[in-house]
Amino acid sequence: MDRLRPRQRQRQRAAFSGFTKPEIKKMEKFLMKSRELLLSKEFCKKMARNFSSSAGRAGKPIIKWTKVQSWFLARLQESTSKVPSLTDTSKTESRISETCPLDDGPQIPQILKVVSKVGEKIPDLSGLEFEARSSKDGAWYDVDTFLTQRHLGSGEPEVLVRFVGFGADEDEWVNVKKAVRHRSIPFQHSECNKVMVGDLVLCLQEKRDQLIYYDVHVNGVERKTHDIRGCRCIFLIRYDHDGSEERVRLRRLFYIRGQEI
Repeated sequence: MDRLRPRQRQRQRAAFSGFTKPEIKKMEKFLMKSRELLLSKEFCKKMARNFSSSAGRAGKPIIKWTKVQSWFLARLQESTSKVPSLTDTSKTESRISETCPLDDGPQIPQILKVVSKVGEKIPDLSGLEFEARSSKDGAWYDVDTFLTQRHLGSGEPEVLVRFVGFGADEDEWVNVKKAVRHRSIPFQHSECNKVMVGDLVLCLQEKRDQLIYYDVHVNGVERKTHDIRGCRCIFLIRYDHDGSEERVRLRRLFYIRGQEI
């Protein structure tokens, strides 16, 4: 998967603001169209070409189709989802390492026990937010829909997921217990003291125009005095998927709301 992983967060990079007012008005007229159309590569490319070749963009940078897609995605998410705050979580989750594993926990019925037979379509779970790990790159992507489920010969349950911002050609079977969990949420500046050496967190890896989310373990923490910009602490993290290490700020770390389901 080589597209951006859609995710709302307060400290994420500011949304692309290079659209002109006429361009924004034109895109707003399409918001009533289907989600699949608005996020399709072909549709976004066509709109980006129209914008880039218009007289109103003379002397301005050309528009990339990914910027159009990101704009539509952000507007769609604004109307359908809100990012929960860590202040809403239980006090017993005051530290990451204290989060209880969810092996056969109460979250499993929400995905599997609502389905009585293999092959039945899973009911609407829009009130809940999940993320799933792709076997293609080991990264975590937001789940748009659980399409159906099955059991392997070993008895392991799997669900067919559609990822937010991706079409049916990117649907993927994932192991429920190993690769599905509640959607991770960003840390606030005041919560850096909750991140401890050895903790498992989700990290935003920035690669040019790509934003990819991987599990990491915290190997070290350099505590620094906060300033007007917020937390200035440095975290040494190790990516679980390839063992590489990096020094990152808190703004790139996400709180994992429990282990895999």
